This record gives sequence, C-alpha cells and structure tokens, in this order.
Amino acid sequence: MKKLAIVILNWNGAEMMRQYLPSVLQNSVGEVIVADNASSDGSVPMLMKEFPDVPLIKFDQNYGFADGYNKALSQLFGYEYYILLNSDVEIRQKDWDAPLIQYMDTHPDCAACQPKLLALKTLSVNSQLSTLNSFEYAGAAGGFLDKYGYPFCRGRVLDTIEQDEGQYDEIVPLMWATGAALMIRATDWLASGGLDARFFAHMEEIDLCWRLRTMGKSIVCVPQSQAYHLGGGSLNQGNPRKTFLNFRNNLMMLYKNLPDNELNSVMRMRWFLDYLAAFRFFLSGDYHNAHATYKARHAFNKVRKDLLADRVRIAKLRKVDRVPERTNFSLLWQYYLKGKKTFSALRPLLDAGAASS
Repeated sequence: MKKLAIVILNWNGAEMMRQYLPSVLQNSVGEVIVADNASSDGSVPMLMKEFPDVPLIKFDQNYGFADGYNKALSQLFGYEYYILLNSDVEIRQKDWDAPLIQYMDTHPDCAACQPKLLALKTLSVNSQLSTLNSFEYAGAAGGFLDKYGYPFCRGRVLDTIEQDEGQYDEIVPLMWATGAALMIRATDWLASGGLDARFFAHMEEIDLCWRLRTMGKSIVCVPQSQAYHLGGGSLNQGNPRKTFLNFRNNLMMLYKNLPDNELNSVMRMRWFLDYLAAFRFFLSGDYHNAHATYKARHAFNKVRKDLLADRVRIAKLRKVDRVPERTNFSLLWQYYLKGKKTFSALRPLLDAGAASS
C-alpha cells in the first residue's frame, strides 16, 4: 500500500500553482497530485509544460472544493492517507508531512489531523494586521465550534488573530481540522462519506470532521508540522458570495449533525442571530452582505427536507452523543460582551463544559 497522496485542487490558479507548487514538491514525503476544476486561465497547459512529472487529474467542469475533492480522491487507489492541500499553501519545512504521518501511524483512532497553519504574508482582517509569525485565519492551530455553530481556532477567534509564540504547540483533541491542509485516513474518508458536494465551498471540512468526531474518531493539530497559507485565493473576506456560502453551509451543517435534543433550540437561536447579522450589515451600509445573509437562510429552507436523510444516516454512525470540542457557551457572547478574544481566555470555559458533558 502507498503511504500518502497530497492532492491539490486547482481552479484558475495558474500563478499560485507556479509560485507555491515547487515548495510542496521539494519538501514533501508524500506523492503530490494536482486535480484541476476545469480552469480557463491556462492552468492545465502550464502544469503539463512546467511540471510534467506531477500527476494531473482533469475535470470537465468546476465541481467546487467539496465535490472536486470527492471526485479526485475517488480516482486514487492504494493510499493509506490523503492530504487535501490548498493551492495557495507554501511549504518551508523539509519533510513537513513526516510528523503528520508519524502521528497517524501511532494513533489508529485518529481520523484526521492538520499542521500548524501560519500566515504566508501580511494581510488585513477587519483592519487587523497579520504578520509572518501569526496564525492564519483559515485554521491556525486547530478548530472548535461553539454551541450555535460558530467556528474558532487556537490562535484565531472571530477576527482576532494571535502571534505564534508556541502557546498552542500541545497536541490536543479538536472539533475540526482546516481544509487548507487536511490529512485524513483513507478508510475514514470512505466511512464518513467524504465531503458534502452541496456545500460547494466553505464549512465542508467542519461538517466532515463533525461526522468523524460523532463516529468516535479523534482529530488533532500536529504543530511539529507547519505550513504557510495565503488565504482568500478564491473569495476574499467580505465577499457576498462567501457570506452566502458560510451562512447557508453553516445552517446545513447544524441541521445535519445536531443531536435531536438540541436541534430545535439551536436552530431557533440561529434564526435570531442570522437576522441580527443581516441587520448589522444593513445598518453599516453593506447591503450586498445583508442580502447574502437573507438569501442564505432562504436557500437553507429550500433544502432542509433533503437533509433529513443525512440526519438519519449520521444518527446511525453516532457513537458520541455530544462532542466535547463543541462548546456549551455562545462564542458571540463571550467575545463581544465578556471580552474573551483569544483561545487561551476561552479555554477554561471549554474545559469546564467538557468536564460536565
């Protein structure tokens, strides 16, 4: 059996592939494979000319992040592990994937893991500067989920991004690992059903990881491995399309995965919180994102009945009633009203909730 396939899904990212793919090829133990989502920017000719030794999977249309990976991995056979790696990730650490392989080899209960994800270059999130030694927005040192479905990370809570000072170098259980650099055991990928193609992009890895945790599998960040992520390669923060996908997909994820005893109360609160978010967008003059939030709820309501079969299927896989890394508290309340804006500040609440569950 082959050990590891590192699969990079590309869509109109010829320049990013030209810039970052060499670092992945030079520093990886696993085999690097590129899957192209019907790019129109010359990506395929460029890859064939400049990287002729890299296996290339070509699709006839853009299947999005979720189904693109489903279709790419369905064509790979005999690998023990996969890494789903974004095309805007740069690798600076020699054999960066070796610590991930070693951890998975020695922890058979672990279904998925991620490296420590750092910011590739200076960027701004809501006017906050992120520098080279800061965590990256998309996954930092591993993800958690609050009671109402809001994700946060060790190193990034909402719009607060921390500097990496080794404060999260401990390997601990996570709720989810970032889709920017997600390593998953092939058998668990198949058992969980892979990514939900209806998501297209955004939140699909959290949905997948929630299923894995419900199945009793563990997920961790292995900080001995590091990767640098540019972020915003497809849609920038504040883009209405991204707002739509994040809100709609988050509601779909909650409806699919919430235990029966929490479903109604959580979804009622989310109705209030989502329309509050839309109202805040409207008051700030951001009418496009206000409309995107409203459209997301409408789109979710249209597919809600189709998600009932998923709830039944996930219930059959369920071995854990409540995942400890999904908190008992509201992140918005703690962040905006209590001023707890780092994972370290939230950790006592998370530990208390896990102890009582």
